[in-house]
Amino acid sequence: MLQSFTLLQVSSVVMSLLAGTALMILRVRAARRPTTLKKIIMPPIGMATGFVMFALPAMHIPWLWAISAWGTGLLIFAFPLIVTTRMERREHDIYVIRSKAFIFIMVSLLLARLTMHGMVEKYLSIAQTGALFFLLAFGMIVPWRLAMISEYVRLRNYTDSSA
Repeated sequence: MLQSFTLLQVSSVVMSLLAGTALMILRVRAARRPTTLKKIIMPPIGMATGFVMFALPAMHIPWLWAISAWGTGLLIFAFPLIVTTRMERREHDIYVIRSKAFIFIMVSLLLARLTMHGMVEKYLSIAQTGALFFLLAFGMIVPWRLAMISEYVRLRNYTDSSA
């Protein structure tokens, strides 16, 4: 039993590292092509389907924990992403400008997440830990994407009014 639990923990860390690496590669590649409102909005909408997990009793966590995880993502983890994500207009297209600090920020966030994950897992089940970190990530992505939408609309309106 202990061996399968350890394997599950190690698998969780490996999957987090792979997902984080894939996210960084995708973001770097995405900077080469123009962005659209759909490309900005779809990740949080797709991620929102994860709320279905809370239908399972194993995923249930106290409301205070859920609000704390959401708030941590919102108030701490979203900030560096919002500050370093910029857009620019090139002719008729809008591009997300890749920040030199982006990779450093993403690696730092991933390491912080893995460190906290290891500490939290000592007190909660793996399912509850996953639920908490899903809420933390969702709390991080929503304000970041809202800031991106605001910047995109500002640039698009500037483009439309100057034409």
